[in-house]
Parts: sequence; C-alpha cells; structure tokens
Amino acid sequence: MNLPAFARRDALKLIAAAGIAWPAAGRAQTQNSQPPAPQAGTPQPQARFGYEEVERRARDLAALPYEAPRNELPQPLQSLSFDQYRDLRFRTDRSFIAQAGGPFRMQMFHLGFIYRTPVVVNVIRDGIATPIPYAASLFDYGRNRFERPLPVDLGFAGFRIHHPLNDPRVHDELISFLGASYFRFLGRGQKYGLSARGIAVNTAGPGQEEFPYFREFWVDTPAADSQSCVIYALLDGESLTGAFRFTVFPAQETVLDVRCTLFPRRAIPKLGVAPLTSMFFYAENDRRSFDDYRPELHDSDGLLIHSDTGEWIWRPLRNPRSVEVSQFADRQVRGFGLMQRDRIFEHYQDLDLAYEQRPSYWVEPREGFTEGRVELVEIPTTDETNDNIVAYWVPNRAVEQGQTLTFAYRIVSTINEARLHPGGYASNTYRTRPVALGSGEPVAPNSTRFIIDFVGGDLEYHLPHPDSVQIVPSATQARIIRTFLVPNAQTRGFRAGIDVVGEAGQTANLRAFLRTGNRALTETWTFPWKVD
Repeated sequence: MNLPAFARRDALKLIAAAGIAWPAAGRAQTQNSQPPAPQAGTPQPQARFGYEEVERRARDLAALPYEAPRNELPQPLQSLSFDQYRDLRFRTDRSFIAQAGGPFRMQMFHLGFIYRTPVVVNVIRDGIATPIPYAASLFDYGRNRFERPLPVDLGFAGFRIHHPLNDPRVHDELISFLGASYFRFLGRGQKYGLSARGIAVNTAGPGQEEFPYFREFWVDTPAADSQSCVIYALLDGESLTGAFRFTVFPAQETVLDVRCTLFPRRAIPKLGVAPLTSMFFYAENDRRSFDDYRPELHDSDGLLIHSDTGEWIWRPLRNPRSVEVSQFADRQVRGFGLMQRDRIFEHYQDLDLAYEQRPSYWVEPREGFTEGRVELVEIPTTDETNDNIVAYWVPNRAVEQGQTLTFAYRIVSTINEARLHPGGYASNTYRTRPVALGSGEPVAPNSTRFIIDFVGGDLEYHLPHPDSVQIVPSATQARIIRTFLVPNAQTRGFRAGIDVVGEAGQTANLRAFLRTGNRALTETWTFPWKVD
C-alpha cells in the first residue's frame, strides 16, 4: 500500500512551509539594496524545524479541500485479530532517538487490525527533520506468516516513547500515539486506562461527529541530559487542521504540556478542547445485573471541576440507558479531569487489568480558555472494552471558517488526585431505598436515598464534635424529604444521606456539600437523578 500522495500544489505549499530554499539567481544588487543572493550551488543554511513550521503546514492545508486518508492495507494485515496484531512487536534494539545517549527511546506501531491509516513519523536531529522509512526488519512478527513481502512503503500506525519511568535500568512505555488523534501517557506505578485526544468535533451532536487524525509527527531528539521530550504533530480533518506541540516530562506524576493552533475549514457547531476519553461500566452508584465476579469495572469514576469561583465540583460517572450530556457552565474554568478515585483492589478483584492503578488526567488551562463550559458525555455500553465517557471544554463563541484558534494547557497523570485541593472530597456514592432500618415508615413512591461518604481535608478534625458540621443539600425538579449526617470512623470522615422524591420521567439535579459555620469543608457533590 502506498502512503497518501499529495497533489502537486500540496507539495509546493508544504515545501515552502518546511522552509526549504530554492536556489536564487539574479542581477548583482546595488550597495543600498539587500545583500546579494548566494550563487547557485552555494549551501544554504537550513532553518531549524520547529512549531512555526507545523503551523505553516496546518494553515496551508486548511486552504485545500479535505482528502480522506487512504487505508487500504494488504489483506493479511486487515484480517489480523487483536491477539495476532499484538504479536507484531517492534525490535527494541532498533529503537530511535537513542543515539544521543539520552534516556528516551522511540518505537513504532505496525499497521494492521483496526489501525489502517498510515502516518508519517520524522526524527529531528540538529534541527533537521528526516522521515523514518518503513522496514520489515524493524519488527518481530511472532507467529504471523505472510505469503508475500509487505510493501516497502507501508508506513506506520503510530509510535511510542519509552523512558526509565519505574526502574533506572528498564525503559518503560511513557507515551503513545495510536489511532486518529488519540494519545495516552503514564506516571510512575500507573497502568494504562483513559486516553486523551487532540480535539473533539461535534461529539454528541449537533451534526455528525468527526474524528480528525494526526497525519504526521516530528520527534525532536532529546539531548543526553534532557528531562523532557518534544513531539510535534500535524492534525487534519474535514472541518479543521491543526498544529500541536507536546512536551512530556516523565516523573512520579508525569506532566504533558500541550500547545495547539487550529485552522477551521468551515464553521464547527461544537468544538471540544482538551478532550479526555474513558470507560465506566458499573460501580457502587450504578449497579446492574451484569454476570461478572468483579464488583466494579471502570477506568474513571468521576469528573472533577475547579470552577472560576473557586468551587470544586464532583460528578460521579454513570452508564446510562441512553446518551446523556451534562454541561457545567463557567466563565474561566481553572481545571477539570476524569478521575479514578477508588484505589482499593478488593473493589475490582482483577489481577490482570489492575483498575486500581489506572491514572487520573487533570487538565490545567493556560491559554485560550475564556468564556466556555465543561461538557460530559455518557454513552451506554454493555461491554467494558468500549470507551463510553468523554469530557472536554467547549468555547461559548461560535467557531467560524477562517479563524485561528490557539490553546495551551497542561495534563497531569496522577494516582493521588486528592492532593489537587485541600478540602474534603466524596469518596463513595451509593443509592438505596429511602427507609431507615426498623423505622416502619412507608416508602414514598418515586423516591431514592443517596448516601455519600465525604473524607479528607479537615473532616477528621471535626469528628470529636460532629454537631459542628452541617450538610447543605439542594435539588431541582425534585423535593428533599429527609437528610442525615453521621461520623464515619472507618473513613475518618462523615456519611451523608439525602432522601429525594420526584415525578416519574423527570431528571433532577442534586447537589450537596459539608460546611462548618460559613466555611465549606468539602467539594460539591452533584448527581443527575432520573426518576424511574
């Protein structure tokens, strides 16, 4: 299979964008004019490849009609199963960017299975970008056997960067780019779970959702003593193009700084910036009759938001019966992320997948996040292999053709997200029938009891005097009929209960937090309750 070919006009634009100089010839210039052009054949100093070059390519590409990528692979690669595809392994002794003696290594992903769109991957060395050619000798094909040699210009599906993340003698996978604009990265002691994307276009409507893809990458060779690695990417899609720069800092909590410049080809009804994608199947707040021995199954269990007013908002995730979209309006959001708060193995009982070690991704806006909102999309799933949760930021202003949009943000990969804010937080959410044991009270129709465990912050300090702590609940489209708050010695916090009643078919928005006097002790727990 051949890599996608550019038309002649595309090639000319990209040559210009790459800063490649054509030989110049002409008359000698006067003393007051510009310096004379070098004679033909004189070596030209080549500009160092950088973010500005990717921006130029993205801008020029946006002026051209969109051409969908070609993804016709040889049949043996198209028919690979998941296990067969996993048997295509890059040979570690052929890793790239290792020549400088630094701690980073780059390995390629082979095309095949569901990964059928080739991408171009370049290495930048001394400021000069050079594409990596495909070679069968780069891979160990395991038990896979092909009757004919694969095309020499096959290309790659993506790549990953390795670093001694957990052991000074072992190069662990640090960050990977594979499929559309998806990427994911790890901190120390973490296992892959949720993913991030370059951009989201029309997720959950209006209009058809699009999946722009990274068509080309440039990886800058880090110096021997470098503590970070820089990756550039060119995004292409039906509605927009974009230039991206990713700077990854491996650590206990790995940090990824992202900068992007977007060029819309046409008006975009809904643009999702800094999108995160995860999986939520079931947990204690959303139990169904799934035939599985594991008590919980999720890569993330909630959305955390730090609002412009300083309020921290916690929204437990759900596996709904139909697609549901929740919006959290804000002027300038300070941060948001999909969190995996439950770190107790016994709550998952999965020896292989280690859900308790899945990271949380926390997004810290730096530039371009002005008036807008955080949006959460929950999609029903009957399978734990589906990513059914998406969260992103949406600008209030319409995105029009011809605009230039610039965003900068940081993503932190952590398994200790409680340190993000000093207050207490909701560790568990339960639902049950609203009746106290032995009370004899009749159960009101269309009613439910929510139980929230608040822990952390100053809550343990108040345990000897629980009367100093109050629950502050509220509800729209529902009526609160009872609340209670009791100390919880097991968690060194407080257990809050809220009984609510509503009309069948209505969706009520519930909120609650704990305070002492006029001071909030915890984040605000919020939950959309659809009255059955």
